[in-house]
Amino acid sequence: MQILRSVPDAASSPVALTIGNFDGVHLGHQAMLAKLRAAASVRGLPACVMTFEPHPREFFAPDQAPVRLTTLREKLQMLREHGVDRAYVLRFNFALAQVTAQDFIERILVRGLGVRWLQVGDDFRFGARRAGDLAMLRAQAAQHDYDVEGMATVEHDGGRVSSTAVRETLAGGDVARAGRLLGRPYSISGRVVSGDRLGRELGFPTANVQMKHNRPPLTGIFAVELIRDDGKRLQGVASLGVRPTVKARGAAPVLEVYIFDFKEEIYGELVRVDFLHKFRDEAKYVDLETLKQQIARDVADTRAYFSRRAA
Repeated sequence: MQILRSVPDAASSPVALTIGNFDGVHLGHQAMLAKLRAAASVRGLPACVMTFEPHPREFFAPDQAPVRLTTLREKLQMLREHGVDRAYVLRFNFALAQVTAQDFIERILVRGLGVRWLQVGDDFRFGARRAGDLAMLRAQAAQHDYDVEGMATVEHDGGRVSSTAVRETLAGGDVARAGRLLGRPYSISGRVVSGDRLGRELGFPTANVQMKHNRPPLTGIFAVELIRDDGKRLQGVASLGVRPTVKARGAAPVLEVYIFDFKEEIYGELVRVDFLHKFRDEAKYVDLETLKQQIARDVADTRAYFSRRAA
């Protein structure tokens, strides 16, 4: 997949395009991508996605923006896996926020990208002051020689599939339902980095997975699978949070994974952690010995979970 950080002044060839934030690349997004691939194939066009970095809500109100489900790297990897040929990652800044809806259509979509088929969500808004919408795109389709389609809401597992629904489900601890909305387990990717080695001192050495954002959408103790570069899956128990027993209030969250029956050093390796089941929230213990006893119970509970899962 080709990744471009800007729109050319003039398109060299026409494209089929879908626009969206695609945070999480959930089942609703996947339905959009499937329609994109089909339309692009019929017309002999490259299947392209336009997304924004940072998310517009992070630009306008960073303190009120929702937590991210995926990093940009994770999102682009999933777009690649879903058959996208080209991703336009536009930096959302003051200049882009001032582009009028009409200029967005004429300069970016028509002249810059040569859009011949366009798909957006039914509630899509664009341009300065969010003045543009699906109706405006449809009204100008014939004039600019493109087809436009709206994408209706996707329903699954008893509700609307959306990034907000996934965030709320993760925050509530139901990682299994979040996985159903995503079409895969919720995961966090990152490199294994050095930690404070407290787990080793307690008899449970952990892989510390570096996170790009300090606001994960879930916290607690989980049964997980850690997937290595070679695709090998390793079972374990993960702690994701601020570790209140050993850290002061305000500490950044940490993702630590105790991998069962594993002795290798994997510092520097890029791994993915799939969250399969939540056992409990974080808790503060009176001393390290009490914490150690609880970790032992968490390990036993997680081994039992995987045994039931395999039965």
